Amino acid sequence: MNPMAAANEGETVALTFVTHIVTSTGGRSINQDAARFTRADSGEYCWVLADGLGGQHGGEIAAELATETVIAAFHERPGVSGETLTGLAQAAQDALHDRQRREPDLDLMRTTLVLLVADRRSAYWAHIGDSRLYLFRGGRLACQTRDHSVPQALAMAGQIAPAEVRHHADRSQLLRALGQPGSPDLEFASAPLAVLPNDAFLLCTDGSWEFVNELEMEADLAKSSDPETWLALLEDRLLARFRPDHDNYTMLAVFVTA
Repeated sequence: MNPMAAANEGETVALTFVTHIVTSTGGRSINQDAARFTRADSGEYCWVLADGLGGQHGGEIAAELATETVIAAFHERPGVSGETLTGLAQAAQDALHDRQRREPDLDLMRTTLVLLVADRRSAYWAHIGDSRLYLFRGGRLACQTRDHSVPQALAMAGQIAPAEVRHHADRSQLLRALGQPGSPDLEFASAPLAVLPNDAFLLCTDGSWEFVNELEMEADLAKSSDPETWLALLEDRLLARFRPDHDNYTMLAVFVTA
């Protein structure tokens, strides 16, 4: 099934979105991840996840500020379109830049960002950095975002295998992030897609996807009747591979039910 099918395929189906979030400091003293979701009065939904860059001062502030701003901006102007996503990211970027101007010590704060918006017919997403969005349809991975990182660029150039991205020595070197000068350089889904019953979305930071692969995500999804169970199974895998210096990890799951 084509995940980019026309958005009117599911227009006669009454759909419900069920969301669950898991976040942890991992082996670190501060959690620089943040995730939130909301529903507008007009019926549209917004989910957002961010991972403040650990090597930059104020990463936790950047992630919190970005996600808070996105949610507030979505309530002011909800929608499911590229224009909506651009506006949300620009609002977050403006908030970061304003804080950087007022507090020069935060001039280098940066964060990743993943945005997902949906109504009962269609969904659309965008991202910047190496936090990911996965769409599972029929229990199988249908599509995922592409990291804005050095190893991802190497993989796209054919210099390393795609499987090497997960544990590459330069995996934390990002090519794009929110908080950089100028407008946010987002990458968008190629088009809005029809939302169908039993679709499942997973938004997650690199502290999650580096240690759980896509086949494992599918296997745990097959055992789960709700997003809370799915994330619990994924977290069990993370904890089994836990290292003393394990990064923060955050996972946001959305189940689409009829």
